[in-house]
Amino acid sequence: MLGSTHGTLTTDSRRARVIACGEQPAPAVHGRPAEADDLDVSGRPLYATVPDLDRFFRPESVAVVGASDAEGRPNTGITRQLLAWAERVGARIHPVHPTREAVFGIPCVASVADLPEQVDLAVLLVADPLPVVEELAESKVRFAVAFASGFAETGVRGAAAQARLAAAVERSGLRLLGPNTNLNAFEEFREDLPGPAIALITQSGHQGRPVFTMQELGVRLSHWAPTGNEADLETADFISYFAERPEVGAIACYVEGLKDGRSFLLAADRAARRGVPVVAVKVGRTETGARTAASHTGKLTGADAVVDAAMRQYGVIRVDGLDELQDTAALLARARPPAADGVVVYSISGGTGAHFSDLATEAGLRLPRLSDAKQAELHQWIPEYLDVANPVDNGGHPVGDWRGRRIIDAILADPSVGVLICPITGPFPPMSDRLAQDLVDAAERTDKLVCVVWGSPLGTESAYRDTLLGSSRVATFRTFANCITAVRAHLDHARFTAGYRSPFDEAPRTASPSYRKAEALMRPGRQLSEHAAKQLLRAYGIRVPREQLVTSAAASVRAAGLVGYPVVMKASGAQLAHKTELGLVRVGLTSASQVRDTYRELTDIARYEDVRLDGVLVCQMVEPGVEMVVGVTHDALFGPTVTVGLGGVLVEVLRDTAVRVPPFGEDQARGMLDELRGRALLDGVRRRPPADLDALVEVVLRVQRMALELDGELAELDINPLMVLPRGQGAVALDALAVCR
Repeated sequence: MLGSTHGTLTTDSRRARVIACGEQPAPAVHGRPAEADDLDVSGRPLYATVPDLDRFFRPESVAVVGASDAEGRPNTGITRQLLAWAERVGARIHPVHPTREAVFGIPCVASVADLPEQVDLAVLLVADPLPVVEELAESKVRFAVAFASGFAETGVRGAAAQARLAAAVERSGLRLLGPNTNLNAFEEFREDLPGPAIALITQSGHQGRPVFTMQELGVRLSHWAPTGNEADLETADFISYFAERPEVGAIACYVEGLKDGRSFLLAADRAARRGVPVVAVKVGRTETGARTAASHTGKLTGADAVVDAAMRQYGVIRVDGLDELQDTAALLARARPPAADGVVVYSISGGTGAHFSDLATEAGLRLPRLSDAKQAELHQWIPEYLDVANPVDNGGHPVGDWRGRRIIDAILADPSVGVLICPITGPFPPMSDRLAQDLVDAAERTDKLVCVVWGSPLGTESAYRDTLLGSSRVATFRTFANCITAVRAHLDHARFTAGYRSPFDEAPRTASPSYRKAEALMRPGRQLSEHAAKQLLRAYGIRVPREQLVTSAAASVRAAGLVGYPVVMKASGAQLAHKTELGLVRVGLTSASQVRDTYRELTDIARYEDVRLDGVLVCQMVEPGVEMVVGVTHDALFGPTVTVGLGGVLVEVLRDTAVRVPPFGEDQARGMLDELRGRALLDGVRRRPPADLDALVEVVLRVQRMALELDGELAELDINPLMVLPRGQGAVALDALAVCR
């Protein structure tokens, strides 16, 4: 795909791969047949093909190249595991070895060319898969897995070898998993577990073990894709495929580096359209983590702030730990859509309820106060002196009769309640046993989410192992934090998908009339002067002050008269970035003499600092408002990105910004403002009027259009400050910096 770090697929080669591998174009979206070759105005794809991986996970025939049954050989254990897996999925195995007549009693063929039938999957147990890939192409094999290491994860030479392998795969028409992968795709999955399943994607096989072993706790797993170095098949391919599978309730990912940013966003978009949650651990938050990830998989990790924003933009739930990954994915896979976002905490201890409620509220969960009528109903079975407003303190769950179940049913019947959470800090039989059973019974009869935190460090109690884990309707956790993280993700994802509209449907495909004006201003490899950068903004309809560029003191006086006093004067030059620090800005000039003297001062300073000027700007002085910054940078993984934040001279100190990856709509632009710590400044503080948010959002959207249309030409744009005036008065770009690619 365009923008990939592993080469570019042309339109013809993408179409050839669709035909050869049985991939299906994206289905019709909003009544319009989607085209896999559609590109936005920046040249990036708007729709992704979904690889048909059915025959990868459930092949009818498998070739094992390099199969062995010699004791002590690594390939022998792998061959034995593949034989057991093939038997489970009903596949025919064909060992391939140049010197053996049989492996484990199964007749061998000497080469891929001698296979007795066209196979669906070839497993390559050879040190150099490249020659075999070329043979597989001639035999029209659909899928291959390369276990060999020594590729991009090892450095420059390995990366070159991987590039040759990727090129051969692209020419062949087959799809390759790996290299540097393992046997996780061929594990034994339990078939006896009910409910929606988790589909697992990992770049490091070992990191998926905690999720895989959740099957022993009753959580269903349907697939495991260990993507390795992703010379061909990548995380995005499997997200797209799993999002279409009816049995998949959630997709869990461990990601070290994304191969192509746009491919990932298109896959996340597909999952969002279908309401399938994607939960991901993405390493590389720190410099050390990013360096480790690059050396392990040879991928470009990208700027973490951009990755984080891109995931949030498309509803991908990013978590930090593998324990959070397993617990959050398990809840999202099995929970039904919430009927309400209210959370009630039900506890046998007032202290436990208060503690959990503090943590939940701090995390952003809404704990509504139960109505007086509901509290009166609960006090039929709970003593009057106990608080039941929320959290509900029962003082000790009833054991000897029906009252405990009646309490739980009454809470769940409240229309403001969507989630009931019961923290049990330790076993206290028979009370905790009866409480667990009542919660399970109630969960089986409601569509609302019932969660239990079983805090015992042992985890061997029957109430936990048999009662709670035996129910697919109760979400059981071992820690407060993981429960809160998962419930918040569940409610957030429901809100996200309810209002989701794919930005790719509305992304611009053709350049606007502004583009021709802007293109004429570009100077490849150079920084534009402030005057030229403002002309660029003006081309895209972004308001700038009245100003004139002058080259003499006399001209500056005439310009001030035309602009209107008071005026601002600034030195303007193509390589001049930080004028304020050099003393090259003057504000509030009210007379011709001040203007004349200031012109001479600015030019003298420029000569002393050896700064080349193209002139001095005489600018309209704009009334004060809220100083913001809006900018464009180019991310190596995702391409152009748009940033908005609090601006002014302290922008680098405050670091209060939000970022999005185009394309995005007005809702995401407004969402950026809500992420700012200083958001209240835009609403008006200390009797200052509210700022013109509509004008600010409009600037962000126009800058986004500029970023897309000038992607190949604009490396960086910085509007700082953008003065956002009081509501209804607009926003004015007081200064701008633009760097051409």
